[in-house]
Amino acid sequence: MNITHPIVVIGGGPAGLMAAEQLLNAGFAVDLYDAMPSVGRKFLLAGIGGLNITHSEAFPAFCSRYAPRETQMTPLLTQFGADALREWCANLGVETFIGTSGRVFPREMKATPLLRAWLTRLKHAGLRIHPRHRWQGWDASGQLQFDTPNGAIKVAYAAVILALGGGSWKKLGSDGAWMPLLNARGVETAPLLPSNCGFLCAWSEHLRSRFAGAPLKSVALHFTDERGQHTSRKGEIIVTAQGVEGSLIYAFSARLRDTLMAHGSATFYLDLLPDHSQEALLTVLATRPAHKTLGHFLKSRLKLDGVKAALLFETLDAAQRNDPQRVATALKAIPITLTATTALDEAISTAGGVAFTAMDENLMLNALPGVFCAGEMLDWEAPTGGYLLTGCFASGYHAGRGVIRWLAINKLS
Repeated sequence: MNITHPIVVIGGGPAGLMAAEQLLNAGFAVDLYDAMPSVGRKFLLAGIGGLNITHSEAFPAFCSRYAPRETQMTPLLTQFGADALREWCANLGVETFIGTSGRVFPREMKATPLLRAWLTRLKHAGLRIHPRHRWQGWDASGQLQFDTPNGAIKVAYAAVILALGGGSWKKLGSDGAWMPLLNARGVETAPLLPSNCGFLCAWSEHLRSRFAGAPLKSVALHFTDERGQHTSRKGEIIVTAQGVEGSLIYAFSARLRDTLMAHGSATFYLDLLPDHSQEALLTVLATRPAHKTLGHFLKSRLKLDGVKAALLFETLDAAQRNDPQRVATALKAIPITLTATTALDEAISTAGGVAFTAMDENLMLNALPGVFCAGEMLDWEAPTGGYLLTGCFASGYHAGRGVIRWLAINKLS
């Protein structure tokens, strides 16, 4: 295949690097440009907590985590899903294991060894990495424009893959600055919104000052969204000075956010003792001696104290605390009303981005032939648990293979 110019990848996260790898393996020259001093910065941040790289659950359930973009993401995951990702890690010399929750981690629980081995392989394959090159769109002749420490440059390309991330963690390079550049070229996008984010609520000064940072362990969250869909799940929440965050909140974040945007607030209910039925709690509460305070009784009989007790006492007034039925009901359904999401830049990931209707089956932009997109800049979202990284890897793989197919059709026909 006679290609005068190299293929360009813009963005050095998992999606961009995976796309580059497919092209290098097919024998193409690839130049990768990134605005930051080094690549993979958000990937390394994800590794601080152990690098939950994917999840082991069955494929249909795995794909359902990408709703409402399950239909669009399933073909990508079919090509490069959790099993393929684990095999890819093994080929880099990184063994993975399944944790007790079904999440998959590298044996070393770190991102650095994986990224180091990957970059070594990519560089040996011929990848040219250009750090501190911030993309500024196209010039009048269709060349890519970059701001660099040595001034502005222009780059011609045979094809380009944009893997520019979403809009969170600007200091790591994902700032959403690409949105107006694509919009100006007629590319359909959805606004970037926080996903896997925390939420704000009106805590009392007592709860805020005494319990900010406290975990709510072994609780269950019950939520009914604006469509009437009810979901319950057990997990852990962190009380912050502003509101709530943590894995259980992230699992509901998309629906909480959408309900909040539609109605101005969103209320979920917290079961402080999910392993006890309301009837069982009522039986226990009925045995409380008259001389014993409710706080001491709950601590001694139900191990309920600290932030859980504080939430209960903020829900019930003094008279209600002496009514076993009201206490039992409250223990199973503490209302938490959310008033806003935390800032976009503080979110773990973002929703919104390039619409799937703006791309063909190869993730090439309909308005810009030869320009492909991958990663978090596409309009999909998923909960934490390995789904975010798998989605980025899968879309990068698909975009890389898409470029190969497009070049074969357009350069050899």
